[in-house]
Amino acid sequence: MSAGLDSSLQYLKGVGPRRAALFERLDVRTVEDLLRHYPRQWQERYETEDLTLPTATGLVVVRGRVLRAAAYGAGPRLALYKAQLATAHGKVSCVWFKHLSRRFDVFAALKEEVAEGKDLWVVGRADPDLAGIREIRVDEHYPLEDERWRLHVGRLAPVYALTEGLHQRFVRELVHAALEAHADEAVDAVPAELMSKRRLLAAPQALRGLHFPRSRAELEASRARLAYEELLLLELAWILKRRQTSETLKGFDYEIKRTLLTPFRQGLGFELTHAQRRVINEIFDDMRRPRPMTRLLQGDVGSGKTVVALSALLLAVENGGQGALMAPTEILADQHRATLERFLKGLPVKVVALTSRAGKKERAKILEALAEGSADLVVGTHALLEEDVRFKSLRVAVIDEQHRFGVRQRTTLRQKGSLIDLLVMTATPIPRTLALALYGDLEVSTIDEMPPGRTPIRTALAPEAEAFEAVRREAAAGRQAYVVYPIIEESARLDLQAAKAEFERLRAEVFPDLKVALIHGAMPAKAKNKTMAEFSEGKWQILVATPVVEVGVDVPNATVMVIQNADRFGLASLHQLRGRIGRGAAESSCFLVADPKTPQARARLETMTATADGFRIGEEDLKLRGPGELLGTAQHGELTLKVADIVKDADLLADARADADELLAADPKLLAPAHALLRRRLIALYQSRWHWIDLA
Repeated sequence: MSAGLDSSLQYLKGVGPRRAALFERLDVRTVEDLLRHYPRQWQERYETEDLTLPTATGLVVVRGRVLRAAAYGAGPRLALYKAQLATAHGKVSCVWFKHLSRRFDVFAALKEEVAEGKDLWVVGRADPDLAGIREIRVDEHYPLEDERWRLHVGRLAPVYALTEGLHQRFVRELVHAALEAHADEAVDAVPAELMSKRRLLAAPQALRGLHFPRSRAELEASRARLAYEELLLLELAWILKRRQTSETLKGFDYEIKRTLLTPFRQGLGFELTHAQRRVINEIFDDMRRPRPMTRLLQGDVGSGKTVVALSALLLAVENGGQGALMAPTEILADQHRATLERFLKGLPVKVVALTSRAGKKERAKILEALAEGSADLVVGTHALLEEDVRFKSLRVAVIDEQHRFGVRQRTTLRQKGSLIDLLVMTATPIPRTLALALYGDLEVSTIDEMPPGRTPIRTALAPEAEAFEAVRREAAAGRQAYVVYPIIEESARLDLQAAKAEFERLRAEVFPDLKVALIHGAMPAKAKNKTMAEFSEGKWQILVATPVVEVGVDVPNATVMVIQNADRFGLASLHQLRGRIGRGAAESSCFLVADPKTPQARARLETMTATADGFRIGEEDLKLRGPGELLGTAQHGELTLKVADIVKDADLLADARADADELLAADPKLLAPAHALLRRRLIALYQSRWHWIDLA
């Protein structure tokens, strides 16, 4: 690879140490990193044809000559610069907003560039005023005398992810300069035989066409070329990881003794479904093989995954081993512990819980029990991953809500034992093509049948008054209801205040004659568990909650779910919340109270009212949100995909997987000279960074 591509970004003209530090925040350190800092979108910045019609992007692009221009005060800290342009549409007013500074004239550059007689392009947003004249609030402007305008307007213009202190204009021009100087140094990591087989563009051509495409067709061809490379590297990594796992022997075996499994099943009080029995057999067969199990268990909300997972854990305990169940939140870990203790009542199995809130003495006691083997099963959060957590004989680890954990967390937990068996669970069913792409080292088991006796849930988009009337009706019949308010990370404090205020309103004004309780994630664990237990016992008729009730809560008498501001939830969360009801024999209803403002929000709500099929919902969620949001940052961050879209590029993914198989069949360690750069890229992405693979 050329020294030019490897050189530090700070040596490019106009960058320097200060701006290089800003680019570092974007993980851009070298010239090659800059060329691989792909646009996140492309705006059609051709001249707007009709200023009386709204544009698809909301942007207005005009070209004209300045007739007059002047600065105006607009308050103690704000100033305006206004110009009138003669354009193909007639006279158009343009305005620039600037915060005042005592140190220098904020309009010095504008007075030079936007002066009477100057020709320029203007990009901004516009609304007709009362007289019907359009005024453009200017975002960017480009003098025609400076040829660099051709990078920004009159074309498909790239839009990059930025950080504070960097601007689109500067980044566009810097990327273009880097392409001009260094694009031809880019060498194809994809071997020549695959370039020819798949009719791919050469790397320099693809990089130019992705950053500054001359047409949508060129953009798509360039994007597909670079996406294929990313997917090929991903699939190579998964095949190598899977091969490494299959080549190791775990050194212990299981015998189905039935000393725990039989009394456990007899004490459940219900029959396992055919799907549960089939999946348990798949897991047991896998566990009894000499190589470590790595299996994904997927099933809809309420399909009975916990019973299946507990069967695997008990098989380990029957054979003198230990088991661990890791959940992403303390409330879910607490609920899992309560469920395990209920199912194991009367059996000689010791269950402990380890979360970050455990006191010093309690934690030391739990750690000692795990290390000496007196604790058979542990339920915990990320706290299980800490270095001082050691087991006497960990044999099976189960990870719930797997999308909240990345590959590194899975690996860390696995290293707590000697080549242990791993079962990861999800209630967000994933299409098989995606499962292969994301979990290429996993076998997949699917519970595709619901337990008998679960009644269908009626789901409707409804006004609050209608939803609350149903709550009152069900309460009068002796049943219970949830009313859930959103909490999103960016505004968690405000959301929590709003949820608390709504609780007071419901208790005092809407349902003064009913028993209303509140539960939220910021409550102490004891208070949360107490409230939840009381709701389960029927003490409270209405539980006002934040999404802490999304997973694991099982109250058969609850028949109404009211989801406030439902448009703020993702599809998977809405489906999980709906799964909290319909657990008894009575008919249940889920009411979505929302005023959706975007097409995506409307599509989510329409999907919820149209189907209760978790697999269809998972696919729709994937289409609407993409794998990044669906899988969570921990998982998505490890994909290292910058341009590929696993959903959109399903065909490319299939090609990449087939080609990866062929490559490794012919050259298992990628040692052939033709594969040298591919090998180097693979090590950089998946060995040195994530420790997925070993190519030594």
